[in-house]
Amino acid sequence: MYNINLITVGKLKESYLRDACAEYTKRLGAYCHIKITELPESRLPDDPSEKVIKAALDTEAEAILSAAGNSTIIAMCIEGKMMSSEELARKFESLAVSGNSSVSLVIGSSFGLSDKVKNAAALRLSMSPMTFPHQLARVMLLEQIYRAMSILGNGKYHK
Repeated sequence: MYNINLITVGKLKESYLRDACAEYTKRLGAYCHIKITELPESRLPDDPSEKVIKAALDTEAEAILSAAGNSTIIAMCIEGKMMSSEELARKFESLAVSGNSSVSLVIGSSFGLSDKVKNAAALRLSMSPMTFPHQLARVMLLEQIYRAMSILGNGKYHK
């Protein structure tokens, strides 16, 4: 069985987003062990310098990499590769076949992810060239993980 760890920087503030995540987490239980790890976002001043942002991202990176442990990391980032739901399903399958059934998908803070996390990732993945709030991205990513697992389980799938 797959072990999926969704590592996020920051907490969900809106109850409707928490409810959506809870629903997908419940559905995923039929296909995998799903864990959501929420890490604290670094506090930054208004209009932070690039140096301050980099230092904050590097601090967050240490916590992210620690939470990921020895799992395969998939970093969510704008410059990442875009995949269809079927391609994501095949990626999970190929990781499992090669002995990597523990995967950590990482959503960074509003300033993104440190290069330390991106460089440790086996895959940089992008949902879209559009920008989404990080809280909504969590719901969207859980939905895509659910869709990928449904595809792998030969479940009902709508294109």
